[in-house]
Amino acid sequence: MRALEAPNLADIEAARGRLRGVALRTPLVRLPPGLTDGEVYLKLENLQPIGSFKLRGAYNAVGLAGRERVAAGVYTASAGNMAQGVAWAARQMGVPATAVVPDHAPETKLAAIERLGGRVVRVPFDRWWQVILEHEYPDLDGLFIHPVSDRGVMAGNGTIGLEILEDLPDVDTVLVPYGGGGLSCGIAAALRAKRPAARVVACEVETASPFTASLAAGAPELVDYQPSFVDGIGGKSVLEEMWPLASRLLAGSTVVPLAAVAAAIRLLAERCRIVAEGAGATALAAALAGAGAGGKVVCVVSGGNIDTAKLVAILDGRVP
Repeated sequence: MRALEAPNLADIEAARGRLRGVALRTPLVRLPPGLTDGEVYLKLENLQPIGSFKLRGAYNAVGLAGRERVAAGVYTASAGNMAQGVAWAARQMGVPATAVVPDHAPETKLAAIERLGGRVVRVPFDRWWQVILEHEYPDLDGLFIHPVSDRGVMAGNGTIGLEILEDLPDVDTVLVPYGGGGLSCGIAAALRAKRPAARVVACEVETASPFTASLAAGAPELVDYQPSFVDGIGGKSVLEEMWPLASRLLAGSTVVPLAAVAAAIRLLAERCRIVAEGAGATALAAALAGAGAGGKVVCVVSGGNIDTAKLVAILDGRVP
């Protein structure tokens, strides 16, 4: 596989133009004082039309491919949010979209894919992970849009970094949920170009923290992945092609327990009237635990697509 390069500022600026009128320029709001030490802000990507930041990267990647390359359709491997982004972009192009999803993908996300005109192919988690590693699913036609390891996807995600800097030019730390690194590396590429002093820190959950394990080992490590209600991030390992980028662009990682993520979801709903899914609340859980303390901290609320039953359980004080 060819070495993967991070997007440069020109790539990210071009993505911003491509996304104009498609993706929202989401607000950056300050967490009410007293909930954490210091200044903590929330970048509300849960407000995107599909309820997730994934619209940015998916739409940019499909747009870059052009109509000829996507004429036979597009497909991706996703727990739900990237698939919605790809389906949205495919609908704009007038081509079919398919999502290969793991068998534990939440029904809320699957229903959303189908509402957007996408077809869902459920497979066991191990088979789904193989698609992520191999960048293909031979049973499907069309162009494969990788949810992480794609320069166009990362450039689209990097537009979040541009917006953060416009709203908070002296940001010190950006906490980002880490699934495969496409979001965190995209944001870090934008910040490195315009504010190198700012740190981007990966946030993982205890049931799936391969980046933290890989940093400790100095190379990609396999971990014992356990499915949980935090379905939008985590995997068995850091992707080989993403390791050079993530290890260079990111300032470190932090791991939070499932109970802390549930508490962050509850706080967002009760105190801020914000609905976040598990991955979307992971950065705030890290901030509440002290990550990034001592400066101006932005938590990326990456998405809000959570099953109603899980949200009810969390608001009732339970961990789904």
